[in-house]
Amino acid sequence: MNNLFLIIVSSIIFFLLFLNHSYAQVSNLEVDSTNVQTLKEVIISATRVERQLSSLPLPATIISKKAISRSNSNTLNQILQSQTGLTTVPDFGGGEGLQMQGLDSQYTLILLNGSPLIGRSAGTFNLKRINLGNIRQIEIVKGASSSLYGSEALAGIINIVTEKPTVGLSNYINYSLSTHNSNDFSYSMNNLLNNTGFDFFFNRNSSDGYDLNENDELMTVDPFVNYTINGSLTYDLKDKTKFSLSTRYYNNVQDNVASSSLKGLSEIDEWNTNFKINYSPNSKWDSFLELYLTNYLAKENLNNLDGSLYDESFYDHSLFKPELRNIYRISNNKIIVGGIGLSIEKLNRTYFEVKPIFKSPYIYIQYDYYPIEDLNLIIGSRFDSHNKYKSQFSPKLALRYKINEKISTKFSLGYGYKAPDFRQLYFDFTNSLVGYSVLGYNVAVESISLMQSQGKISNIIYSLDDLKGELKAENSISFNLGFNYILNSEISFDLNIFRNTIKDLIDTRVIANKTNGQNVFSYYNVNNVFTQGLEFNSKWNPSNSLTINSGFQLLYAKDSDAIKSFNNGEVYARKNPNSPAFQLKKKDYFGLYNRSRTMINININYDLFQKNIELNLKGKYRSKYGIIDSNYNNFLDSYDEFVNGYALIDFTLNKKINKKYNVGFGIDNVFDFKDYQNITNISGRIFYAKLNLNFNQ
Repeated sequence: MNNLFLIIVSSIIFFLLFLNHSYAQVSNLEVDSTNVQTLKEVIISATRVERQLSSLPLPATIISKKAISRSNSNTLNQILQSQTGLTTVPDFGGGEGLQMQGLDSQYTLILLNGSPLIGRSAGTFNLKRINLGNIRQIEIVKGASSSLYGSEALAGIINIVTEKPTVGLSNYINYSLSTHNSNDFSYSMNNLLNNTGFDFFFNRNSSDGYDLNENDELMTVDPFVNYTINGSLTYDLKDKTKFSLSTRYYNNVQDNVASSSLKGLSEIDEWNTNFKINYSPNSKWDSFLELYLTNYLAKENLNNLDGSLYDESFYDHSLFKPELRNIYRISNNKIIVGGIGLSIEKLNRTYFEVKPIFKSPYIYIQYDYYPIEDLNLIIGSRFDSHNKYKSQFSPKLALRYKINEKISTKFSLGYGYKAPDFRQLYFDFTNSLVGYSVLGYNVAVESISLMQSQGKISNIIYSLDDLKGELKAENSISFNLGFNYILNSEISFDLNIFRNTIKDLIDTRVIANKTNGQNVFSYYNVNNVFTQGLEFNSKWNPSNSLTINSGFQLLYAKDSDAIKSFNNGEVYARKNPNSPAFQLKKKDYFGLYNRSRTMINININYDLFQKNIELNLKGKYRSKYGIIDSNYNNFLDSYDEFVNGYALIDFTLNKKINKKYNVGFGIDNVFDFKDYQNITNISGRIFYAKLNLNFNQ
């Protein structure tokens, strides 16, 4: 499969080069598209102030509106999985989370216009919740970003930036139809007139779902339909003050089938509202007051065949976050950014005996300075207080040095953390069918004592005194060292070396045995893990028609305590259940689950300007990875079973008929790769067609 992937990609590259040579003789365009695009790439989320991407001393990427459009992607998961160092991983119910630099999806903060999105009932943010129909750009910042954003930004951030009002009334209609009877319809309207602007977006997305394993009675992904409505209003007083109000509503209804006799529905209702005042008294000062409020409500039910209720659950999570941010430009080469705010989170859900409230006031400051013309230095820190866990101080240092016109280097070192979530602190769940229990850290002592009084506990494995302290926040020291080399206007290279060292990782363990033979689990701080490796990106723009981007990631993700156990000769394995056990060596330890050692991605764009045709080819290869400990020694070693490496190739063709019409066609997963036992978010080959109507005035 690996050789086939390389042969196909190489053949297509040579074919496109041949086409490029043929059309070069009839195209007299001399614009350096690479340089033009670089000048337009402005990122906000990395420093909370507008910065040109190419000058940023942090590992960051922008996915532009143009890139989103030509990829024909409908949802956030589709566009992110083609980026270097990122991969999407399946979640229950057909959702997908994001893995960044080998860190799980729970450690990447997802932002909408700079404000956090919530709704991680099991720790994973489902990327399919975000439709791309009105997205202006997607900003990706890798490395700990808690110095600006606090909890959950341990691995980095993804900031989704929506469209803003522009001069002239514009109307767009988009429709796509694809395999599995998947339909996506959206309508957007946008205008800026004098001092008032508005943007409106509506989307309906539905699918019949799919089934990768026809030998069981359940579908891999059940049928669903969801709706997204976005709206924003802006008003400029023309006296240095601007107001904006934006809101978003998302609704998803999906079949919930547990067996042939248990069927129901699951529903998600989510809304976000952000009110912002921007006051700029002069060219040096910018002040922002933001009031952000969001709520995420998920409900599920299962009914018997006679319609009677078998089981139901709910998850109601809300966040209120006011923040005052100031930007002071001391001079052209000195900028101070500072902010103060308060985060109030509430959760009411099934299996909680309490309705917890998290209150966390915070303050942050950042100094962006050019001590000399070619050296940029950023120093920042943030302090978060909290009513349920220890306060956190998150410093960060980043610098970029331009060695010459072709070579620059950048370095960043930062602290990131993830606070214990509601589930890890307050969950009180007992499986009614199997009989095991999962208890949050803060309720474990009381719940165990109650079970003991009821005669349900046969043995206490860990002393309850071990659960009377505080569950610590997971924390990480993040290191990134990067180099950028611009050979000429056609060819450039980027190299980033990274290491994330995580301490106080929160894991589960058995704390007691029940009289029914099942266990009681709870959460605790135990593991120290690290992810390290390198990311390499290259861009080749041999002409205005052809652009080839490629990326490579090498990753080592391991548990430090596991390495010690292998070094000490404490780990054994069996080649099969009946063979004798033998001692494993250090080289036999593979690392953390669901991490591939290597990933390769390539993106080829070709424009036939005379025919208004865009061709795009994307390929991604992921090497083998392990998801279970098949020889039961509690480690992932070379004698376990692995998911084989695989390659995915997507093809798109877009044709502009005139100024008002665009049509598109594509094939995702061209070679129909499927692995129903291990990979539930790849449904096989997908054919689709798209139509875009543009009614701009």
